[in-house]
Amino acid sequence: MAQSTHSSEASARAPYPVAARELLRNSLMDAARDLIAERPFAEVTMAQIAEQAGVSRQTLYNEFGSREEFTQALLLREADRFLTSVEQAVSAHSDDPAKALEAAFEVFLIAAAEDPIVRAGLRDGAEELLALVTTRGRPIVEYAVQRLAGVIATEWPEAARPDCELLSESLVRLAISYAALPKGPTLMTAESVAQLLGPFIEQALAREGGKADA
Repeated sequence: MAQSTHSSEASARAPYPVAARELLRNSLMDAARDLIAERPFAEVTMAQIAEQAGVSRQTLYNEFGSREEFTQALLLREADRFLTSVEQAVSAHSDDPAKALEAAFEVFLIAAAEDPIVRAGLRDGAEELLALVTTRGRPIVEYAVQRLAGVIATEWPEAARPDCELLSESLVRLAISYAALPKGPTLMTAESVAQLLGPFIEQALAREGGKADA
């Protein structure tokens, strides 16, 4: 039995080249994150990132191709991290849709205020990062919309998928707007958004529930 368990663990383990590449990529992005916490992103060079990570600049370029590709990968990784927190906030309030939306929005705004990557991209005048989140940020926005729509659909399966996607896209775009141009305390903003969008998901749930009863 123990031998079978050991065999399954070995087969599930990532091959060394895959694990080594993932370690390299994360080390480079961690290095960039540390540097961005200290100075504006525009002042952070690829050479500095490589040096911080303990590798050559050519290694960094071999892995990511260009500064823009590296930045896109960094933003997607950070988006994945904070979206996990957003999903947890929604799941914790699955019995109260409006409260779930408020909690999710609050998590995002807190990240915008405190996380160095999000803050640099949305609030500190880093045009390079901001463009990848907004005007050239379709992959990041679409990824966030689909992740959030997925958790909404999971927590409230009676809601139609188009309603989940519309709500998710509204939340993501509102969150980017409010994070870029804060207005009032985080909690007050989150409550206002919940008041605005809460009725929508409640109507979506009632609408689908009515169909089921018919």
